[in-house]
Amino acid sequence: MSPAESIPPCDLLSIGAAARASGVKVPTIRFYEEAGLLPPLPRTDGNRRLYDTAQVQRLAFIRHARELGFDLDAIRALLQLQGHPDQSCAEVDAIARARLTEVRRRIAALKALEAELDLMVRACDHGRIGDCRVIETLADHTHCRFHTETDERPAPPPHAPQTRPPQATPKRRAPR
Repeated sequence: MSPAESIPPCDLLSIGAAARASGVKVPTIRFYEEAGLLPPLPRTDGNRRLYDTAQVQRLAFIRHARELGFDLDAIRALLQLQGHPDQSCAEVDAIARARLTEVRRRIAALKALEAELDLMVRACDHGRIGDCRVIETLADHTHCRFHTETDERPAPPPHAPQTRPPQATPKRRAPR
């Protein structure tokens, strides 16, 4: 039984009750509403949102998709496709396959990172800092196989200050 199926039928719920029933925090629910992942909801005379079973199940679906690492655009597409149960699931499969490919790419990058860190640690003879292989590798990217194998950007010169490019408007991420 999926998490969405385990949500009992309910009357209209406040946002707090919907949060408890779906496992999604209130600020995150508001974010999902602003992002268009939830349809416009009925409101009370006091302008409070009301959630029914379908919205609570939708929130649980979104939460589970986020836990699996799907981005908001993919979730939006999956929700739209979910509304057409008689269609082929080829597009859903393609979205899931793309996510799987990304996960595998990240795993490969993490394995390369693990190997590089292991190499640095094993190369250290626990002597003096001046002769430390870890410090040497961190100070000079040419000693680091991880960056030369996985990073397409040129490595900064040794001891260059790390700066971030200015952003005109910061991107909002969905709270978890």
